[in-house]
Amino acid sequence: MVSEFMLQQTPVARVLPVHEQWLARWPTPADLAAEPTGEAVRAWGRLGYPRRALRLHAAATAIVERHGGEVPSAYDDLIALPGVGDYTAAAIASFAFGRRHVVLDTNVRRVFARTVQGVEFPSASVTKAEREVATELLPDDDATAATWAVAVMELGALVCTASNPRCAACPVAEQCTWRASGYPAYDGPPRKVQTWAGTDRQCRGRLLAVLRDADGPVHRSRLDAAWSEEAQRVRCLASLVEDRLVVHAGADTYALP
Repeated sequence: MVSEFMLQQTPVARVLPVHEQWLARWPTPADLAAEPTGEAVRAWGRLGYPRRALRLHAAATAIVERHGGEVPSAYDDLIALPGVGDYTAAAIASFAFGRRHVVLDTNVRRVFARTVQGVEFPSASVTKAEREVATELLPDDDATAATWAVAVMELGALVCTASNPRCAACPVAEQCTWRASGYPAYDGPPRKVQTWAGTDRQCRGRLLAVLRDADGPVHRSRLDAAWSEEAQRVRCLASLVEDRLVVHAGADTYALP
């Protein structure tokens, strides 16, 4: 569950050290739930999208309250937890408990788009047709379905990659519609490219880094020094407070919650 939260929009290489430290400190949901939310934000470090830390803390608290501190194995129980959507619930139920579920992440969707639909990339969001294809291909028994979910995900991550796919090493190359069609280039809507430099995300990250590294409340002047553009800094600080990632500790001081 921790890995699924951390791996949302974050590469494995960045997640691994934080994941290891996190589980060493909080090996159970109860251990995490017993800590202030600010400690979860601090331990999240530079993984980005820090609201995931708050959601993971909220999910751990709900697990303690509703499930006796044990991560539930049923999809319906999982998706009812804070911060858990369809993909995360299906992934946990499948990967942790060996249940039969359609697990659709970016890598899986790309494999199915190429092999079945004959297009280079899937649409921006999951379609009904995609889910029907994935459901039809899913093996019937739980154990095989769980293995299948892992295998297809790894195929997309390591072989059928977004750029420079290793078709010569692909075990389903002979069945790939995209390959048989001559690798037609993607002709859908422009694919979103994430930017970083100068964005509100970068500004928020700088401000949070100051608070994470501090032993206690931080005066506004230290935050002012972290980002020069005043209007953007004020806006981002206000958004961090609104998201409950930062709290007022005094008239001109701030801290993690």
